[in-house]
Amino acid sequence: MKKHSARVAPLSSYNASVLTCPVSEGEEGSESHADTPGSGDSETPSQCQSCTSTALRVLGGLLLVLSVSSSWVGTTQVVKLTFQSFSCPFFMTWFSTNWNILFFPIYYSGHLVTARQKQTPIQKFRECSRIFGEDGLTLKLFLKRTAPFSILWTLTNYLYLLALRKLTATDVSALYCCHKAFVFLLSWIVLKDRFMGVRIVAAIMAITGIVMMAYADGFHGDSIIGVAFAVGSASTSALYKVLFKMFVGSANLGEAAHFFSTLGFFNLIFISCTPVILFFTKVEHWGSLSALPWGYLCGVAGLWLAFNILVNVGLVLTYPILISIGTLLSVPGNAAVDVLKHEVIFSVVRLAATSIICLGFLLLLLPEEWDSVTLRFLATFAEKKGEEHGEELTESSVHTRSRSRANGAVSIPLA
Repeated sequence: MKKHSARVAPLSSYNASVLTCPVSEGEEGSESHADTPGSGDSETPSQCQSCTSTALRVLGGLLLVLSVSSSWVGTTQVVKLTFQSFSCPFFMTWFSTNWNILFFPIYYSGHLVTARQKQTPIQKFRECSRIFGEDGLTLKLFLKRTAPFSILWTLTNYLYLLALRKLTATDVSALYCCHKAFVFLLSWIVLKDRFMGVRIVAAIMAITGIVMMAYADGFHGDSIIGVAFAVGSASTSALYKVLFKMFVGSANLGEAAHFFSTLGFFNLIFISCTPVILFFTKVEHWGSLSALPWGYLCGVAGLWLAFNILVNVGLVLTYPILISIGTLLSVPGNAAVDVLKHEVIFSVVRLAATSIICLGFLLLLLPEEWDSVTLRFLATFAEKKGEEHGEELTESSVHTRSRSRANGAVSIPLA
């Protein structure tokens, strides 16, 4: 289950150019504004408002982290419960993907509630269709742009469900976290992104964790097959994200909603024949429609849709790094459920592999300028320490001189 992050169209560059617009020397406006009484008082409310908005954003981000993690854990665990009575992973993938059609209607409902200037559904649909180009969504672009992403989406989810049939939810969710390392490697090779040594280390740690996870049961049996399925799911998810960045680029929330709904329509129209073929070839036999566990199926599809909505909304409302942390927290969340409910006992090798993969995931969250920022912080810290040490020496010398004068000692300066 990939996490398709649709990045918000950049607006900060315009704002920065306005805020840093220089004022030519000699203009009276700048001097009079600087000397105006009470200007400092006017800055205080704005600073308080800025701090309040930042605090609210962080608090909302923390709540969103818990929501993202809970929805992902819920999806994985409900899939495991569904497999107890209905083991048809491709049908579950197809059924859940159809629910993506609801993404744009949900987004438009939010637009009606929050927007001051309302738009009709047709107007909003055409506006969000710009993700496919200036001409909007045409039949040619529908097939050209949607088909490869729909296939990768289906493969990612299908392989993830196949892995859940072989491994515990904790193992699969941990292995899926390797997709971030694969995204970095593909972006570095294909998109020529900046090389970062720490991310290479993180990628090596992810590969090490994969090998250790496969070695846990001796490179045989269901374990190695499940690891292969989980790594395949992470790989197709990474390919999906890199291709999206290459051919589509950035997208706002409305465009992302449009894109997800388009994937759902493509899945309903062109991939519906696949579950039927699997049924008649007895690869996946699901019996009569009335015998299907519709409660579990709708639960998986609903949680899956909620997860994708939370991820894309979170990229708009809060910091993207919090969304990644929410995904990572699904690993200990699944571990807690596996231990408490399913009484799973993890071996030392599996725990070590999971820890290494999670640590590598955290290293991949470091920003590109993390090294220079760290060096500046250490330099500033060292300067403060030096100043504090100098002040202590000064205070000590003053105390010594005052004590010597109190004892009658006289300091004679040298010529």
